[in-house]
Amino acid sequence: MRFDPWTDDACPIARTMSVLGQRWSVLIIREAMLGRSRFSEFRQRLGVAPDVLTARLSELVAAGILETVDYQRPGDRTRSRYVLTNAGHELAPVLGAMGQWGRIHLAQPQNSNYRFVDPVTGEPVGVGFRRRDGTSVSSSSVSLSDDHPS
Repeated sequence: MRFDPWTDDACPIARTMSVLGQRWSVLIIREAMLGRSRFSEFRQRLGVAPDVLTARLSELVAAGILETVDYQRPGDRTRSRYVLTNAGHELAPVLGAMGQWGRIHLAQPQNSNYRFVDPVTGEPVGVGFRRRDGTSVSSSSVSLSDDHPS
């Protein structure tokens, strides 16, 4: 299946998966959230083949999640860095929810130390559902609704 960020599917989950569902995409976004931005950094951290990494970075740029910013070290040619756009930063709750779920349901004795934290206090934060008035709702008590009658 070829990447298609402009899918005609009415479901926003399906449209999101057209972007995030490609192998390596979410891990590239995770690395960008950790401050990595250069091709070599993504390659070193993830161990992904260069041609696959090139394709995924291009797809994430096309989807508006990453943007390229040129940089040049003295004596080197101009290269591109890949930085998160606002849309890319807005994926933090998605990655947070995935990490939270994986930490609970796919626990490993050697879990990574990746955590989303409050930048002021350094305290870990979690992802959850809230009503419009701000009160919390447990994940087990929410349901996915289809506004269209069957």
